Amino acid sequence: MRDRKCADMWLKFLTRTRHAQRFGWTDGLSYAYLVIGLFTLFAPVVWLFMSSFKTEAAIGEFPPTFLPYAQRTVQLDNYPQPLPLFAVTTEQGEVKPMAQVSRIGIMATMVDPAHPTETVQVNIQQRQPLRELSFATRNYTELFGKFAFGTYLFNSVFITVVATALTLLFNSMAAFALSKYQFKGQKTVFLLIIATLMIPPTIVLVPIFLVINSVGLLNSLWGVIWPAVATPTGVFLLRQYMLTIPDELLEAARMDHASEWRIYWRIVLPLSAPALAVLAIFSVMWRWNDFLLPLIVLSKSEFFTLQLALNSFQGELNTQWHYLLAMTVITLLPITLVFAFLQRYITTGIASAGVK
Repeated sequence: MRDRKCADMWLKFLTRTRHAQRFGWTDGLSYAYLVIGLFTLFAPVVWLFMSSFKTEAAIGEFPPTFLPYAQRTVQLDNYPQPLPLFAVTTEQGEVKPMAQVSRIGIMATMVDPAHPTETVQVNIQQRQPLRELSFATRNYTELFGKFAFGTYLFNSVFITVVATALTLLFNSMAAFALSKYQFKGQKTVFLLIIATLMIPPTIVLVPIFLVINSVGLLNSLWGVIWPAVATPTGVFLLRQYMLTIPDELLEAARMDHASEWRIYWRIVLPLSAPALAVLAIFSVMWRWNDFLLPLIVLSKSEFFTLQLALNSFQGELNTQWHYLLAMTVITLLPITLVFAFLQRYITTGIASAGVK
C-alpha cells in the first residue's frame, strides 16, 4: 500500500503541468529540455556500459553499434579453431551461411558447414557477417587474472577512505574553532583559508612534491593522502553550517562541565551530519578521481591507483580497449553508490550552510 502511494506521488509529480488539467506549450518546452538534458548526461555513460561488454574486434568496427554484437562462429571437424560465419550471396542469387577458412586480399576461402570438405572462393563484397547478441563478460573476469587489478582497487579504496576520514576530522575541527570561538584575527584566518581557493592546484604541485620528497613519502600511499587532507571548501562549508547551531547548546554543556572536545564530538558533529555528508561526497569524488597528485608521487606500479592503472593501459602502439572500458565502468561504481546513499543530504547540507 505504501509503495503504491509512493508510485502515485511520483507519477503525479512527473506529469504535473503549469495549468491544472491542461498541457500548455511551456510544459512541452520544459519536458523537452529535461529529456534533452537527461539524454546528454546519461547517453555517454550508457554507451560506455554497453561497450564494456563488447569484444575487442567489435569495439574496432565501423560504424559502431550500441548493443554488444559478436560474429557467429561454427566448429567444424576438419578445422581446430572455430570459423566465422557469413551470409554469402551466390551467383544464382541464393543466400546461404558459409564459414571463412582464410582470406587473401578481396578473396576469401569459404566452406559450407554442410559440406566441410569442399571450399570455394568468394569475393568479400558478396558476403555479410552473421551476428548475434553476445555479452563479453570475460572483459571483467579476466581483469583480475591479467592485471594486478585487486592491488589497484585496494590502493584507491585505501586512499579514498583514509583521506576522506581525515578530511572530515581536520576540516570540522577548523570549522568548529572558526565558528564557535572568538579570538583576535579570526576573520583574517578565515579569509586566508578562503583565499587559497583562487590558487590553481597545479601551481602548488612542485612545492608539494618537494615536501613529500623531503619527508620520504614518495612511492607511498600516505604521500597522496596527507597533501589532500585540508581543503578550504570543506572548512567554509562546515563553518557556515556550524554557525546555525545555537551557542546556547554549547554554553549549557559547559555549565555541565563538559570539555571542549566532548562538546565538539558529542554535540557539534552529530548536529553537523548533513554538512559532513556533503563534504564526504565531495571528498570521495576528489580522492577517487584524483590523477595528477598520484601521478607525481607514485612511480611504482604496485602503488598505482585505478586512475593511474587506466592511464597505463593506453600503450603507444596498442590499447586494450575492451579491458580499459570494463575497468572504467568499475571505477564509476563506488562514486555512484556513495552518491546514491548520501544524495539526500546534498540539498539539505548546502542549503543549510548558506543560512547565515
